[in-house]
Formats: sequence, C-alpha cells, structure tokens
Amino acid sequence: MKPNMLASKVHRVYARIGDRDLFEGIWPIPHGVLLNSYVVQGSHSTALIDLVKDWEGAVDVIQGQLKSLNLSFEDIDYLVLNHMEPDHTGSLAELCKRNPKIKIICTKKAVPLVEAFYGVTGQVRAVVSGDSIDLGGKTLVFEETPNIHWPETMMTYLPEDKILFSCDGFGSFGQYEHCYDDELTDKEWALLIPETERYYANIVSSFSPFVLRGIKKLEVLDIAMVAPSHGIVWRKNPNQIIELYKKLAENMNGPAEDEVTFIFSSMYGNTAALVPLIQKTLEDEGITVHLHQVPQEHASFVLASAWRSSGLVLGMPTYEYKMFPPMAHVLDILERSHLNNRKVMRFGSFGWSGGAQKQFEPFVDALKWDCVGIVEYQGAPKASDRERAVESAKKLAQSVKEWSRSSK
Repeated sequence: MKPNMLASKVHRVYARIGDRDLFEGIWPIPHGVLLNSYVVQGSHSTALIDLVKDWEGAVDVIQGQLKSLNLSFEDIDYLVLNHMEPDHTGSLAELCKRNPKIKIICTKKAVPLVEAFYGVTGQVRAVVSGDSIDLGGKTLVFEETPNIHWPETMMTYLPEDKILFSCDGFGSFGQYEHCYDDELTDKEWALLIPETERYYANIVSSFSPFVLRGIKKLEVLDIAMVAPSHGIVWRKNPNQIIELYKKLAENMNGPAEDEVTFIFSSMYGNTAALVPLIQKTLEDEGITVHLHQVPQEHASFVLASAWRSSGLVLGMPTYEYKMFPPMAHVLDILERSHLNNRKVMRFGSFGWSGGAQKQFEPFVDALKWDCVGIVEYQGAPKASDRERAVESAKKLAQSVKEWSRSSK
C-alpha cells in the first residue's frame, strides 16, 4: 500500500484491519476497519497526527509507507495525539524509545493518560483551543472537542490546506480501496453509509450532545477536507459527513426516521409466533421494519437500526421472573447509548408467572419511552392476543408517523 497525498507535503499513511477481532473488544467488524495516521511536512519540522496500535502488523505497514516518503519514526518532530484510545496510541512507547526527542502534543486531560498508559512524561506538551504549531509553511491549529468520544479529545486543523484531522469524529467502520469520497465505487458507497451509521451508533452515540457542540465549534473553520482516523477522506463534499453526523446526533432524542426496529427473542416459539403478524401489520401501515432476532444477531447491528428508527417493537418471554437475558442485554446497550424518546410496544409469552414487564418498566422510565402497547400472554398466543397485537402495532405505526410529521 502507498501513502495518499492529500495536499503538497500532506499524506495519509494507513493500515487495513480485517474482521478477526472485535473493535473495542465488543463490536464486530465484518468489513474490517481502517487505521489512518497523517504526515504533515513543513520546511523545518514534520508532524505525525495520531498513531496506530500494533494490530495485524499495522505498525510495520505504517513504517513502510513512511519509508516511501523518505521518512522514519526518527524523523518525526511532533506527534499530535488527538485522542488517547489505544487504537490511536498503542505504539507510543516504542516510538518514544526510538525517537526520545519527539514532542508529544495533546490536551491537558490527555497528559496523565500518556503517563498512565505508556509511562511517558517529559516529552509532553498540553495545548488548548486556538494554540498552534508552525512547521514552516504548514500550521497546525488545535481545537478541543471533548467527549467525541473521550473527555480529552481534540481535532487538528491545517489552515493552509483547509484540512480537518478529526480522529474518531466523522469516522466509519469498513475498508475501502479508494481514499476519497469522489473516488468511491457504487459498491463502496453502499457499504460506507451503513457502516458509518453503525460506527456512530456503536462508538459515538452516547456522546451525541457533545457531537452537536463540537460541530457548532467547527463552523468557524473553512473546511475543504475532513480526514478521520477511521474510514475515508472527504474532499469533494466534506459537509456531507458533517451533516450526517449532525443528523445522527439529533436522533438521540428523536424523532428519527419513520421506521421501526423490531427486536425479539424466543425460547420455545411462543413469543416468536406473533412476530410475522406484528411485522406484517406495521408494513401494511407503511412502516419500514428492521427485524433482529437476538442472541442470533449481535447487539451492534441492533443498535444501529434502533438509532435510526423512531419506533421499537420488543418481543421477549419471561425467564425466571425477569426479561429473557439476551433481550436484557440489548436493552442495557440501548440505555447506555441513551436511545431516548422512542415509540415502543412490547409483547411476550410467560409460563407459570410473568415478570418481564416489571424489569422492563425502569428502561421505559429512564429513556422516556412512550409505550403504546403491552401484549403479554400465558403459553401460546390465543386469538384475543393476536387481536391485541394487531391493535398495538397499528397504534405504534400511527404514533411514529404522527411524531415525524409534527417535527417537520
């Protein structure tokens, strides 16, 4: 792989990571992920913006690309750490051993993390919004963007070329053969948008208020290119990814799309028996339905659908007086991500006694969900249960459509 030239003396050096591991130890990456670092060369100094961890040989790959630019780690004067998460800093200790004179640039909140993670202290310089470094014809300007998505995060702006190095902000899952938005094939576009939405839902969603604040701060910058540390570089239409992130952030409190995410688990088929009926009722009402069965599907994909949907259907049996554990896990993920203000219906079977509803209610309260229908039944669903399910599904569909119309 060769470096990509973003502008004169500005390059992306990157590694492709496959699907073997889970991102952050939890999220599947069936299409892999890119680790992007950026080299900015001035007339008297060179900066490397963000590192990589030694994941599937990423460090060697980056070194090879630096070599093709007639550079090595020893030639780097400044290392800018926009974000301290190990996928962007994992090789820091080794780099400092090889280049003890390198100056590490980060926010004040990142300084103790540099020491805690890597035992590095003396080479670190803290910056605040508006601080800058002159590399010689290239200037790095720093803008603190806390909680996108750790408290210490910042972004780096190169005014001479109008490039925003945004680290995890505006990132995406997936590997792409092409570097830039104006080079992508139709197949790559078909992957990029869903994998950007899933990345946002999985990684960034719980910090959505901070995303909106960060985007507001960035409005003063003249941005011709957005260069994140995961995914592609946006140069033809950088505003597209900024607007997508803004829209996704606004989904936190709804309304989102006129869609329903339908999540269910079933032990012996009695809860699953109502799934086709409820799904058909919603679709007959003109609602797009995203159907997920857990634990067969990972919560990563469930959360991505739920984040773009104004409505939820939750099907779960009672299991030992509580919610069926796979559904309890999904609800925990939705709560951690602050999936607020959704229109919701719940249904499910129980045996000797109920109990799922009692455990479900705190989630409804915490997330301020509007629960339009509950359909619980003992054993297999009867004709009356089917009628109640249809009635609740129609009510849910109407609520979703009315909510969307009222927001326009």
